[in-house]
Amino acid sequence: MKKTQTYAILGGTSGIGFALAQRLVARGDRVVIGGRSAEKRATALRTLGDRASGYVVDVTDRASLAAFFAQTASLAGLFTPAASYTTGAFQEGSLETSEALFQAKFWGQYWAVYAALPALLPDAAVVLMSGAASARPLGAPAYAACNAALEGLARGLAVELAPRRVNCLSPGTTDSTLWQQRPAQVREAAYQQWCKLTVLQRPATVEEQADAALFLLDNTHMTGNTLYCDGGYTLR
Repeated sequence: MKKTQTYAILGGTSGIGFALAQRLVARGDRVVIGGRSAEKRATALRTLGDRASGYVVDVTDRASLAAFFAQTASLAGLFTPAASYTTGAFQEGSLETSEALFQAKFWGQYWAVYAALPALLPDAAVVLMSGAASARPLGAPAYAACNAALEGLARGLAVELAPRRVNCLSPGTTDSTLWQQRPAQVREAAYQQWCKLTVLQRPATVEEQADAALFLLDNTHMTGNTLYCDGGYTLR
């Protein structure tokens, strides 16, 4: 009989993180989810049931991260998809689409792993999240650089934190809540462009990305790797 384990998911109240939480509780594990919205957290916890707990957390605030992980212990794994950011062209010279982007997506995950260290079991797995623009940028160079930095971070942490395993999930465009909340015209135009750029000619589902994250959490002989769940975007 499989031993029940506990996993933390920052960004576990919606999207890929929530889909992963559903998979973990369905197989008998426990999850601790974090997100910025108390309302979304409460809704997610009602759906996940008594194998789930959760706290409000701001991944851009180190004190908030420390407080979140102070309430966890003996974690078998950590997934860090939470980030809110905007992208833009280099020539705009915008702090919001450059330094603030790194603050939210790169440093948020960097300090999340640091804050989690006391709670992570010696053989725990960490899964960071980047994006396929790391390997094939189409503008927004700060965004491409941020994703590439996260993939490099996974390799560096895999060496320093061994025998804990650290990998990175690099998704392409995914039909998530984030996209579904955007105007239909904007969303459909982006999806059509994505179809032209990929081998499989469609966006991923959040369930497919969650399956990829679960594989990285479970596989005990993978570390320092980046898994591109991008429908063949990086091949074109």
